[in-house]
Amino acid sequence: MQLARFPRRRYTLSQTPIERMEHLSGHLGGAQLYVKRDDLLGLTSGGNKTRKLEFLVAEALKQRADTLITVGAVQSNHCRLTAAAAVREGLKCRLVLEQRVPGSYRADASGNNFLFDLLGVEKITVVNAGDDLNAAMEAERQALAAEGRTGYIIPGGGSNAIGSLGYAACAEEILQQGFDMGLEFDRVVVASGSGGTHAGLLVGFNANSAGLPITGINVRRPAAEQEANIHALTAQIADYAGVAAVPREAVVCRDEWVGPGYSLPTDEMVEAVRMFASLEGILLDPVYTGKAAAGLIGLIRAGEIGRDERVLFVHTGGSPALYAYQPILSGAAAAQ
Repeated sequence: MQLARFPRRRYTLSQTPIERMEHLSGHLGGAQLYVKRDDLLGLTSGGNKTRKLEFLVAEALKQRADTLITVGAVQSNHCRLTAAAAVREGLKCRLVLEQRVPGSYRADASGNNFLFDLLGVEKITVVNAGDDLNAAMEAERQALAAEGRTGYIIPGGGSNAIGSLGYAACAEEILQQGFDMGLEFDRVVVASGSGGTHAGLLVGFNANSAGLPITGINVRRPAAEQEANIHALTAQIADYAGVAAVPREAVVCRDEWVGPGYSLPTDEMVEAVRMFASLEGILLDPVYTGKAAAGLIGLIRAGEIGRDERVLFVHTGGSPALYAYQPILSGAAAAQ
């Protein structure tokens, strides 16, 4: 892929590390587990959206925007990082927050909500699940235009063809690191939400003929719906980047660990978050990586991931949201 032809800002100065998780591997008694530490990407508290924003913000600057507009859930990592990118570039930021769980937004909440305020978000508009999010963002863009300003709309999760280039590039980074480490992975496991990370990796690996399967662990939608969404997005990315299309059979999503719904806690998520922290010193978030790690653990325990497999877990960040879930994740709560 010739990704250098696309405008890009750089918010991370080097590759994120790939680390062996020896204690977790030993504890689970199966598979050699590694983690791609994209929680260590640049911008405030890191996370996968940083890679997407490198391409999206470059496009916004190309269009001479002065304000970034985006949407996310009430504890959105994407919204936090979009606000941080705006600060880095001297831009303003407006957020549309979707209450996917009724009554879940609190202006005084901890976690990412607190960081929205600390990062100086200009305006927050709260809408309910099922509302037209694109219309809400467009209303903000038009309000800015009426003031003589230029807003640039970034879709939820930064998951369009432009933003997803960040993870097509990450796929190449992983392959290069594996080569340098003398390490060939058998499988990649990653959270599958808005889809740009999952789809971007699929396009990147496919364009490099890597033959490396990816298992997406759903955090919101049923498997069939999510697989259709991911495959459609891979087609958009591949067309935009000018590379081969991803075959439908390469798109694998698992929905057994979603639980009662998006952002709603499960016992498996709590176990995974505490296990990664106590065995590897790695913080996961309760919405995305916690449920993805629960899926990884579940697949190992079920024997679907073999004992000799070398598995790379892509850590997409999100640890600030932990602090909004402290009553659920604390040792006392977990013991009940």
